[in-house]
Amino acid sequence: MHVHHRINTTLACANEIHASSGWRSKSYSAVYHNIIHYGVPKYYLHRGNMGNSGNYRWYAIRVTYNREIKVKQRLDAKHIENFLPMKYRVVMRGERRIKELVPAIHNLIFVYMTTEGMKEFKQTTDLPIRYIMDKETNTPLTIPERQMKSFIAVAGTRDEQLMYLDSCPANISKGDKVRVTGGIFEGAEGYFLRIKGDRRVVVNIKGVAAVATAFIHPSLIEKIYDEQQ
Repeated sequence: MHVHHRINTTLACANEIHASSGWRSKSYSAVYHNIIHYGVPKYYLHRGNMGNSGNYRWYAIRVTYNREIKVKQRLDAKHIENFLPMKYRVVMRGERRIKELVPAIHNLIFVYMTTEGMKEFKQTTDLPIRYIMDKETNTPLTIPERQMKSFIAVAGTRDEQLMYLDSCPANISKGDKVRVTGGIFEGAEGYFLRIKGDRRVVVNIKGVAAVATAFIHPSLIEKIYDEQQ
């Protein structure tokens, strides 16, 4: 699977960005901590040409028995890029109300691997995982990297005003295809819709999941025309 080569490339790229951006921490351990605990490195959303990823693909993986976090821990331990959408939930601990992070979409995780690597992991793991299938091709569903970047740009903020929707909102075709040009969702591309009274950008991964941003002012939106897609 060339996992060690993959992680070394990731660390080298991350260290380059640390050096150029003036971040205080430039150590291997700091970057390693970032990968292990968050799944997708922070530099991921800003990395360059998306066509330079070789034969790596984003797979949507179904996890049964609500063991998403266990699967993520296993992937992190193997230094395999992954993304698990999380959200804050208020729970009671004795007489105290506290916030805790929990999976935002049950039984779902996204994994970035080669076809061969994904097959090997699936065949050798004892965890209850299976592919989400593309109904049109009857093959494992993979997500274009540009689309996945937008999904991570929104879901990865863990903003408390996010809304997770059916994988294909009925009115999505009524919205303009747009790009967010500022704020915490900058760079995300999706459909500009009014949902529950607020204008939001919806990033839809067909057949899998959709997430809507918090309210976004129209001044932070630019329309994407056919020639730009």
